[in-house]
Amino acid sequence: METARDVLTALARRYAFGDLEALITQGTLAADGRAAPVAALCAFGQRVLDLDAEDFGMPEAAGEVPRDLLDRARASRMPQAAREHPRGALASLRPAYRLLLEVIAIRWHRRDMAALVAAVHIAGEYLPMLAWETVLGHAGDPARIRAAVGGEGSRFGVPVEPGTARVCDHTRPERSACERTLRVAKEPPSGWRAYLDRQHSQVAAALGDCAARCRTPCTVMTRMDDLVRADLSDRCRLAADFADGALVKLRHAAPVGHGFGVPSPEEVQAAWTRARRSLSRHPLGKSALADDDSYPLPGLPAVFSAIATTDLRPDTLLRDVTERITSSLA
Repeated sequence: METARDVLTALARRYAFGDLEALITQGTLAADGRAAPVAALCAFGQRVLDLDAEDFGMPEAAGEVPRDLLDRARASRMPQAAREHPRGALASLRPAYRLLLEVIAIRWHRRDMAALVAAVHIAGEYLPMLAWETVLGHAGDPARIRAAVGGEGSRFGVPVEPGTARVCDHTRPERSACERTLRVAKEPPSGWRAYLDRQHSQVAAALGDCAARCRTPCTVMTRMDDLVRADLSDRCRLAADFADGALVKLRHAAPVGHGFGVPSPEEVQAAWTRARRSLSRHPLGKSALADDDSYPLPGLPAVFSAIATTDLRPDTLLRDVTERITSSLA
């Protein structure tokens, strides 16, 4: 016969942090002195699993979270003010992609397909920025980006004069986002947060277009060494192929998109199989997908790694949270 503690442990191992916290804070199954620290870990774990990046690494109302876990989450946090330090995901997107890989795997094992598709969509939006990180030395931080994209001969964020020929392939929203990113570091926190919510992903898309699709390159690209430029373009084309692929397009059939259906695990697998076929037509994608792995969507970590030019494996942050919880319950 299962005990109350067995139930709590099972919930923890299923990453059911919200349900576990509710049971503990209500005192239904745990009324001893260990309830408060476990509740704090649950609140933290749920925030990370939900990819609530603006609040990663912040104190939890449920209680104190161990500092080492908070620091690991802060590596994927989006700074909520222009001068906030550390810079988190604006310094590097690599920790965020490792966390995304862990979250996607957990969502797969929990059969949370709508949340899985949402995480995949987020990954697709910022892949061009992940590719550009090797060139910029940061992940598109508005406080530092001007040196790489501004200056004479650059059309990055430059308005199109009425009546003149359009020579930049950026869309109007992309041009607006690029212009904003060059000045938003001087705005108050409210303006900074509005930019991150609505326009930062468009800057990522614009940079991807510069490298992969632009027909009339400006100095954003021509200032680079030829080998660096070719490598960046190759990786941004792979990022664009992923974002345009069948797996990301599933979002439009899920509640997080424009419909009311939720894809089944079989539909997700089929979409990833089609996406893999498409990505394999690209030399870089073919190389990345040459060998299957044990990841629920085989080859996804390899694709992200190829775009980032570094080995990106799933993080263990949520697994470590679970281990702390089960240890406290033992």
